[in-house]
Amino acid sequence: MTANAPTSQTGSVTTVFDVKGMTCGHCEGAVAEEIGELAGVQSVKADAASGKVTVVSAAALEDEAVRAAVDEAGYELVGKA
Repeated sequence: MTANAPTSQTGSVTTVFDVKGMTCGHCEGAVAEEIGELAGVQSVKADAASGKVTVVSAAALEDEAVRAAVDEAGYELVGKA
């Protein structure tokens, strides 16, 4: 496993992403809603204060799919935390 690889727990994968531009609860909701629509996503927790978005999914997500979802919400995916 590489340093940037997501960690697996009980059949799911948890990945933390850095997202630029979130400043409030509305921002968190917009990002969480768009990422939550991706296939296999089980939960999303966005935190505007830290710029971190924690995603639990059935399998590792494609970075480009997450990037497209974050872009659709109007924010910028910086990368994995």
